[in-house]
Amino acid sequence: MFLVALFLYPLAEMLWKSVADREVREALPQTAAALARGATVDDALCATLAQELVRSRADGTLAAAARRLNYDVGGMRPLLIGSARRLAADPARDCAALAAVDPRWNEEEVWAAIRRAAGPLTEFYLLSAVDLHRNAAGEIVPVPENEAIYREVLWRTFTTSAVVTIACLALGFPVAYLIAGLPASRAGPLLALVLLPFWTPILVRTAAWVVLLQNEGLINSALVALGILERPVQLVYNRIGVYVAMTHVLLPFMILPLYSVMRSIPPAYMRAALSLGARPAEAFLRVYLPQAMPGVAAGSLLTFILAIGYYITPALIGGAGDQMIAYFIAFNVTDTGNWGLAAALGAVLLAATLVLYVLYARLVGTRGMRLG
Repeated sequence: MFLVALFLYPLAEMLWKSVADREVREALPQTAAALARGATVDDALCATLAQELVRSRADGTLAAAARRLNYDVGGMRPLLIGSARRLAADPARDCAALAAVDPRWNEEEVWAAIRRAAGPLTEFYLLSAVDLHRNAAGEIVPVPENEAIYREVLWRTFTTSAVVTIACLALGFPVAYLIAGLPASRAGPLLALVLLPFWTPILVRTAAWVVLLQNEGLINSALVALGILERPVQLVYNRIGVYVAMTHVLLPFMILPLYSVMRSIPPAYMRAALSLGARPAEAFLRVYLPQAMPGVAAGSLLTFILAIGYYITPALIGGAGDQMIAYFIAFNVTDTGNWGLAAALGAVLLAATLVLYVLYARLVGTRGMRLG
């Protein structure tokens, strides 16, 4: 019940919002139904639309429909709202009268937008999430280049997450290896240091990195004082700052699964390989590393999945070109109120993550993967 209420239901609700399209059908039911059946635009349909515009404006459903159509074709909201206001005094009885109210009612694109939003289901939001849309002829085509942003954002999200995961693995593997080889009395304090960042809110840690990485911050000052740099370099509000801060925050999620697996590897295996003539590097690569791979798999997968959903750290430390997909999901929810597109972006992110997980499972295998 806990999983259904707090995980499966919100996930299903998000997926439903990405394909649901009810606003236009509720405001213009007869017009939407006729266009969905493939009806041509004639005087009867224009008269029906005029009546429904007036009625939906009176009952308060027109605003939501106008906002939904405006997501598809710019200018649809003022077209519907303005036409409904003028038609209230003089309802149109044919297409000529409707066009006299606003000439845009003669445009095929306007009627095609209403047809595409006739509902109850739509692929509009999912297509928009990957910078595609249907044109007036019903063909799926890329959006204009100056409007395409989400494919680049998705690529940025996955590349940033991959770089952070590799950095965490490179830094976390030696640390986990060191702690796993120590007696329990010495390993305990070191593990406490690994867990120490968990006791500090992520917002505080991110703000601390802003202070450390700024031009007059501790890191730049130390590099200049040591003669490594002649002048401070930009380390914050760019991709470098995002990499550094995200790696710091996510590093414990890599170390803990690695330590859990490495702790269970008997030291006698390495000693046996060395006694049989293997060089230390060969013994590590052929004996120790294969046994540590379940921890590598678990830590990498956990770190990568956490990284692709990051919002606060890139928002505070990154620049305008460093924001990840979570920022745009939040933007569509809080600023534009476009829940459908926000849900579609989340659905695309979920689908891409599942695909990557399946590929990862086929290439590496997850049967022995352990989180601790």
